[in-house]
Amino acid sequence: MWWGFKKHKPAMISGVVLMLFYILFPIAEFMGIGDPAQVRTQFHYIRPQALHFFESTIDGNKFNPHVKGVRGFRDPLTHKKDYEVLEDEILPVGLWQTSWDYKFLGIIETRKHLVGFKHEEFWSDPKRDEQTPEQLAKSLDRELKKRPSLYLLGSDKVGRDQWSRLLLSNRISLSIGLIGVALSFLFGITLGGISGYYGGIVDTIIQRAIEIIQSVPTLPLWIGLSAAVPRDWGVLQVYLAITIILSVLGWTGTARVVRGKFLSLREEDFVMAAQIAGANEGRIMFRHMLPSFYSHLIAQVSLSIPGMIIGEISLSFLGLGLRAPAVSYGIMLQQAQNPQVVALYPWLMFVAIPVIFIVLAFNFLGDGLRDAADPYGGRN
Repeated sequence: MWWGFKKHKPAMISGVVLMLFYILFPIAEFMGIGDPAQVRTQFHYIRPQALHFFESTIDGNKFNPHVKGVRGFRDPLTHKKDYEVLEDEILPVGLWQTSWDYKFLGIIETRKHLVGFKHEEFWSDPKRDEQTPEQLAKSLDRELKKRPSLYLLGSDKVGRDQWSRLLLSNRISLSIGLIGVALSFLFGITLGGISGYYGGIVDTIIQRAIEIIQSVPTLPLWIGLSAAVPRDWGVLQVYLAITIILSVLGWTGTARVVRGKFLSLREEDFVMAAQIAGANEGRIMFRHMLPSFYSHLIAQVSLSIPGMIIGEISLSFLGLGLRAPAVSYGIMLQQAQNPQVVALYPWLMFVAIPVIFIVLAFNFLGDGLRDAADPYGGRN
């Protein structure tokens, strides 16, 4: 299977792209620049700041990564707050900088981030040497609140950093896709295997149940189930509820595939030999029959994950999925529901770009795995 998969170049590239997205899972806060939960209305709707790597000096261009400062003003015609770039204000940017506090990998408390402002004036103040760690942390928090964050992707309507929120959205939306597909495949493999192995009345009941579920439009049923989630539930409870809702309706296709495979395999010689040897039915189904088409299941998994991700985004976008203070792609896209807002602040749509890449990557990866797993496919 691996040799066939390597010939599918789009699938190989997609695999690398998805690997990069999943690498960001545990280090989202470390890669973040501004506190994604901090509301700073005085810096709302700041345009994405350009990152400059060289500074013009008397001696020529000097390597000095920085952004230009910004200053807010009220437009006299529209009375809308806007920002102007201060060409003379240089804000140095560096690697491995100290900023807002978080738990690295959910365990280690730290303030270190990959990229951030250097805050040279703050750290050069002699008073910092006399402060205790607690006093220094409070002083740094006050310093961070005084000036805008490093808004490489701009800020939203309450001044939160879009880049940092995008990284956390990647974690939540992709994890829901993985967990949802895992649950739906668990249901589908179990019920489909029972249906195909036993046949008869058991097969009839399970298949009629599948047909009833598939006859109901997916999105309205998702909306109905999501609306039943209590509004007073916490973020974790809603996260689990949405994951289960998405998986409840996603198992039917897998069950049909597994049932068909089991129907064709249950009369094979190796199955008959296992029965004669006295193996129990569970062992025959899941240790002998199921592994014979693992490759097809892997391909189907990769093709099912985008549907789960789009389902979560749709529900959250409509206000029926995850809710603040949780952060997901759908929650971030809620701000772009108004065309007028998108016209004025187009950077709010940047969140759609990783969604497009993720969905396309999973589809290309699924195509590559399916072609590699199909011994009769002519494309390999």
